[in-house]
Amino acid sequence: MEEPFQHELIRGTLHRPEQESGDAIVLTHGAGSNSGAPLLVQLARSFAESGHLVLRYDLPFRIEGKQPNPKNAVRDREGVHAAIEAVSRLSRGRVIAAGHSYGGRQSAMLAAERPGAADGLLLLSYPLHPPDKPAQRRTDYFPGLRTPALFVHGTKDPFGSLEEVREALALIPARTDLLPVEGGAHDLKRAAGLAAEMLTRLYALL
Repeated sequence: MEEPFQHELIRGTLHRPEQESGDAIVLTHGAGSNSGAPLLVQLARSFAESGHLVLRYDLPFRIEGKQPNPKNAVRDREGVHAAIEAVSRLSRGRVIAAGHSYGGRQSAMLAAERPGAADGLLLLSYPLHPPDKPAQRRTDYFPGLRTPALFVHGTKDPFGSLEEVREALALIPARTDLLPVEGGAHDLKRAAGLAAEMLTRLYALL
């Protein structure tokens, strides 16, 4: 069952499973998208079919009609935390913070800032660096990340090659894994049918 969700900082859609596993997933979007992105909708429905309570939500910058930048990134991370807290009150098990590109980055940064806020991370197309600027790595906080994380990354993603992602994962002290998506670009459309494998790989880390 899908129902609207509204909060002071975020809004979205709550996917309630017919048979609950007890665990929950909060899933958010990238910088140029919103919670209605086809990839997020398909994954949310698949996760719900597997028994997860899923909150597919818009970050504060999207609700406020702004573009993401360092000035409002803190508020976006507050939105991630609000989503985690919201589903924690509705479920009895573990909570996974998931996000595509910018949304995944903010989810991971929130986990580094607030250890224990989420039980695991699902990072779809993590934007390791801007296209054609491999020296501008977005990994400064990786050594402080203590939350198990699964990175799902396309082999044709200009925001980071698989080799670069593997090098970056070595900086993270928590348990990590990389699920490559053959032929996948940054939009990761090819990953829509990989929900079951994502959960299998992620739960192996928890």
